Amino acid sequence: MATRKELEAQLRAHWPRLRRFAFSLSRDSADADDLVQDVAIRALGAAGQWQQGTRFDSWMFRIARNLWIDTVRSKLRRDRGRAPVEDAESIGVDARPAVEARIDLKRAMAALQRLPEEQREVVSLILIEGFGYREAAELLDLPIGTVSSRLVRGRQALLDSLGE
Repeated sequence: MATRKELEAQLRAHWPRLRRFAFSLSRDSADADDLVQDVAIRALGAAGQWQQGTRFDSWMFRIARNLWIDTVRSKLRRDRGRAPVEDAESIGVDARPAVEARIDLKRAMAALQRLPEEQREVVSLILIEGFGYREAAELLDLPIGTVSSRLVRGRQALLDSLGE
C-alpha cells in the first residue's frame, strides 16, 4: 500500500499526461481541469486500492475515463431541453487566426474531436500519450484487436480530415 506522500508524488509526475487525456475526453480546458482535480481527489481517497509495483498511470487514466463517463451521463440528464452551448459560442467569434501554427493545431484538434468517442480514446491513449496497444486495451477493457482496428480507423479519419 502506498503512502499519501508517494501517491502525491506520482500524481505530480503524471499530471501533464493526465491533463492531456482529460482534454481529449472533454474537449474543453475548464472541464479537463475539473476532471483532473476530481481524479486527484478520487485517487487520494482510494489510496489503498493502488498497489506499488503496478502502473500508476494506467490506474489514473482508468479513474479519469470512468469519471468522465459518469460526468457525461449526468450532463445528458441535466441538459435535456437546453439550447446547445455551441449556439452561444458562435456569436462574435473572430475567424481570422493570428498564427499559422495555431491554425494547424486547431485543425488537428478539431479533427480529433470529430472522431467517434471510442476512436478518440484509443488515438489519444496510443498516439498522444504513448501507451502501447496492450496497455490501452487493458485500460479500456477491450480486446487488443478492437483497439488496433479503432486506432487504424481513427488514424485514417484524421488523415482524411486533414487532407493528408
